[in-house]
Parts: sequence; C-alpha cells; structure tokens
Amino acid sequence: MADAVKTQIENLKKQIEYHSNRYYNMDAPEITDYEYDMLMQQLKALEKEHPEYVTEDSPTRKVGGTAKREAGVLVRHNVPMLSLNDVFSREEVEQFVYDMQHQLTKPEFVVEYKIDGLSMALRYEEGMLKLAETRGDGINFGEDVTANAKVIRDVKHKLKEPVPYLEVRGEVYMTNEAFEQVNERQELLGKKKFANPRNCAAGTLRQLDTGITKERQLSMFVFNIQQTKGISFETHTEGYEFLKKQGIPVIQDYRVCHTAEEVWEAITAIGENRGNLGYDIDGAVVKLNRYADRELLGNTSKVPRWAIAYKYPPEEKETRVLDIELSVGRTGRITPTAVFEPIRLCGTTVSRATLHNQDYINELGVGIGDTIVVYKSGEIIPKVKQVRKELRPEGTVTFRIPDRCPVCGAKTCREEDTADIKCTSPNCPAQLERHIINFVGRDAMDIKGFGTVYIEQLVKLGYIKDIADIFILKDHRQQLIENGIIGKEKNTDKLLDTIERAKENDAYMLVSGLGIPNVGKNAARTLLKHFGSVESLMEADEEKLTRVPDIGTISAKAIRDFFFDKKNVELIHRLKAYGVNLQNLTEETKGGSLDGMTFVITGTLPGMDRKEAAELIEKNGGKVTGSVSKKTTYLLAGDNAGSKLTKAQDLGIPVLTEEELKQML
Repeated sequence: MADAVKTQIENLKKQIEYHSNRYYNMDAPEITDYEYDMLMQQLKALEKEHPEYVTEDSPTRKVGGTAKREAGVLVRHNVPMLSLNDVFSREEVEQFVYDMQHQLTKPEFVVEYKIDGLSMALRYEEGMLKLAETRGDGINFGEDVTANAKVIRDVKHKLKEPVPYLEVRGEVYMTNEAFEQVNERQELLGKKKFANPRNCAAGTLRQLDTGITKERQLSMFVFNIQQTKGISFETHTEGYEFLKKQGIPVIQDYRVCHTAEEVWEAITAIGENRGNLGYDIDGAVVKLNRYADRELLGNTSKVPRWAIAYKYPPEEKETRVLDIELSVGRTGRITPTAVFEPIRLCGTTVSRATLHNQDYINELGVGIGDTIVVYKSGEIIPKVKQVRKELRPEGTVTFRIPDRCPVCGAKTCREEDTADIKCTSPNCPAQLERHIINFVGRDAMDIKGFGTVYIEQLVKLGYIKDIADIFILKDHRQQLIENGIIGKEKNTDKLLDTIERAKENDAYMLVSGLGIPNVGKNAARTLLKHFGSVESLMEADEEKLTRVPDIGTISAKAIRDFFFDKKNVELIHRLKAYGVNLQNLTEETKGGSLDGMTFVITGTLPGMDRKEAAELIEKNGGKVTGSVSKKTTYLLAGDNAGSKLTKAQDLGIPVLTEEELKQML
C-alpha cells in the first residue's frame, strides 16, 4: 500500500512538472487551468496524508517557471515574486479569514481580480523606469524585458513624483479585442494562431522584437507594491491611490472587506461580472490590506501567508443545439459553430460555441437538435463539454461539414496531417486577402514590396478580385497615384515594375502561389520539372500525378480537383493572356554533390537564412522538404532547432551545421 501511494505521488509530480513547464516556460499549455489545479490539489492532499514522502523539490514547494536566458539577460530579484495559495471553496475562504482574525487585530481584506497574464516587476529610481523583469523562477532570477515593457502603453517611463526607489509588481495581459486582432493577423499571414490571450501575452513579452510587442498592444495592471525607499504606505489601498496619481493602472473595482461574509460577497460579485470584462481573469485574490500585518505573517518558500487566490469552479449548463453555422476564414479554413438556446454562464448570456473541426464534432457526436452541456472554466469563451445522447431526438445524426464551400460553392479538401477542412478556390471572397498575400510572398511569386497594407486596400477598393488582377494593376496607375493607395508616383511605379518583372518568373513559383492544398514550393518545383508547363500539369489525371516523386494520392486528388474547377481554368487562361510565364525554366541539376539527398532545415543559421540555404542545396542537386521522416538524408540545424532536431535524433538522421554543409559542397 505504501509503495502504491509513493508511486502515485511520483506520477503526480511528473505530470505537474510537465504541465508547469508547458504553461510557464513554453507558453503552450495542453490542459486547462482547472485540470492543472486539480492535479495540484491531489498532490497536496496525498502529501498532507503522507508527509514522509514530501521532498523539497515537490511542485507544492516551488514557484512555477524558470528564468530563460534566450528571453533576455537574467537579473536577480530584489523581492521574490511568489505564487499564491489556491483555494476552491467558500469554506476555505472563510477559514483563511478566520485564521487572519485569530492571529491579527481587526484585519482588513482587499478582494480583487486575478488577471490571467504574465507577472512583471518594474523598478523606478528617482522616478525613472530603470528595469522590467519577469517572474522567472520566482525566487532568485527573472528575465530583463525592459525594452519590451517600454512599448506597453500602461507602463509609465517617468513618475510624476521622483521617488528615490519604487518597485511594483503587475500582470501583463492582452485584452480580448487585441487578442482577436493578433490571431486574425496570424491567420492572414499563414502563421500558427495563439491558443489564448495569456499565451500570446507571455510569448510577446519574452520575444526580442519590440516592434512586434508594440504592434500586439499588451496591457498591464499593477497589483502590488514590492519595495519602496523614501516613501511609505500603511495599507495596500493607500499604495493604490498613490500609484493612480502617478498614472499607473492598478487592478480595477477592488473592495475592502472586514468579515468573511463581505469577502465572499466580493468574490461572488467578481464571478458574476467576469463575463463582462474585456480581458480574462482566472480567479479572485484575497489579501491583507495593512502592510504591518503582512510583515508579521511573512511567507513560506512558495507563497505569502497573507493572501490566497480563489479559483472559480467550472460552471456548466444544458441547452439544445438549434443550428450549426459554417464560417470561412481568411486561410480558407471552415469553422463550425454551434448555435444553441441562450443560457446564463458566469454572469453572461451565451448562445454560441465553436466546434473547431470535423474531428471535434465526431468525438462529441453532436448534431442539430442534440442536448449539449456547455461550460466556462475560468475563461471567457464557452465550450461544449458533452452531448446528452440519451436525450437525442429521433432522426438526429452527427453533423458533417459538406464538401462544398458555404461561401463560394467550391470543393473543399481536408489538409494532410491536420484536422482542417478548407475551401480550395483561390477566388473565394472569404479568403481573397490571404491568397494574395501567399501569392506575392517569398515562397511563391516573391513580388517584393507588395505589403499586407497595400493588399488590404486594393482588395477593399475593388482593384483586386483575384490573383490575375495583380497583373493589370498597371492599367489603374493614375488612379492608384491620385488616391495614394501605394504611395506617390515613385513608389507606385516601383511596385508596378516589380509586378511586371514577376511575369517572367519560373512557372513553379506561380503554381506554388495558386493555393492548391498540399502543394508548396518544393512540390510545385517537382511538378513543373516533370510536366514542363502549367498547361501540361492541368491536363494530367491522378494516375499521372502519382507517378511524380513525392506526390501521393491525396495531393494528386487536390491538384486534379483544383484544375477541374472551371473558375481556376479560366484564371490560368487570364494569367497567360496577361503575359505571365507558364513554362518550366529550371534546368534539373544532375550529378551535383547533393544529388539524391533530401534535407530538412530548422533553426537559425549563422550565415544565411533558410531560403538561401534551400536554394544552395537545390542548386547542388539536393531536395528540401518541410518535415523530418525516414526518407530524410540530413537535418541542417541552426540555433533554437526545436522539435525537428529531436525527431531527427530519434530516427538516427545525421545533423549538419551550416559549416559542415559548406564542406560537403
């Protein structure tokens, strides 16, 4: 029995350490906050019952997170940035209040929002901001993020009063509106979307480009004064009033309470209002107001004894699915959304929840007319938890996303190795901007200077309705100059000249930009080498297509479906009429030093970017693919190589540096 308990504790430790690393260090959690909290509660309960198995390295004894050197210079904390002790019931809240009342004389409590973001401390000397640091390991070191902090609008560079020293701690977060804008931009650029505002805020604060930080519009609330010199405060709320006078945003709508009943009422009010906020919270904080009381109680190695964090339980309710709507994003991805009878959750009325993709629908088994359980788990976004199959009306079936785009009617296709179903038409109005950005990008036609802002304007004003319209923009030259869409005459002519030169590009660049599912630059190059022209490729059936190296049945079907669409055929004919080259111009390199070898490139190379490395490999007869497999000959790896390096090592694939590649050549 003892061995079983010890094994259970060790397994819980491993799970918590894994998920803690995903949350704090990788900004990529795999489970919800509530699920993580429940694992921690299990471990605490077992350790309390079996103290003989408690070790100093237990997650219950440590602050989550580590300081990462790649995020910035490590700095030593002047004041530890500790976690809070989590509680999950009214009884635990009341017990905390009673304990404080037993140990102290008429203690005051402040109840405030617990913002779901990333902790950061700011140090001011003589009223000037000198340093911003992340929590890091919470005890010894954090990361210097001063440059990024200075472009956050809520971070004051200069106080109104030149206090000798002031250190404050706050939470860097992202409003829901800013988060939606960032993810929309990510989708438009074909990049991976962020899972939630907290992950996005954490990743943004830690990265090295301050321009990106400023663009993503991070926000910050200060929730504690860590240390002062030359000024002092008796209470937390007095400190808040001083900070507000300095123009520093502090936690909103905090309440001062004196009894357990008042504290619980404040927690309840926050819970009811959280759905109305423009940002995410993951609980309510209860802390002592008087600094003298805090100093008297002190801290444990992980948490202060004078504060707790109440975590709201997931609220869930049953409702009936009225419809499942389909929307098409800018990448062509079709997203199903359940529309259900309105219900109240966490203080707000909700009537919609995303169903993500067909796999998610199948896993739930949800159909129109079903009774579903919807919940919120400390997050703003409602989610479907389950389907009550025993209440399913007769004739109801699991919903299936149709094989036609709900916007333009074109065929849809499931992307290889993903759960996404996408519209295949480059002419689909819902994804036109994304198609244009992809088409002019470096992995397709490489029309330099054709920025996203220009594309958005040209599409909005009707100058571009499909990719072929790019090549007749010269016909609107005078209007473009007069309206200043691209700029003055010089800038406009420069871009129009670049577009003209792009007509002479190798045909594989055109095919790469058409947006055919599973056909990127490398596949397009292979196809054009094999068929010689876009016209020949258009006429190939699936059998001929599968004879091409690395073109499987899924890709072959996607290519055939694309060119079977009359709109796409018409598009190719227009491109030809506008003078765009449809012929293969690349001479196949045979007998090169890398002939027959397949490379994957990952990480940051010291002397060239990935595109240059790929061109160098291909020039010498090699082939470059995007993912590591048993067919990979070498992995070319630079700094921060990531998962591709791990997979290559697992498969026993040789790993090259840039210098070693050059030696091979």
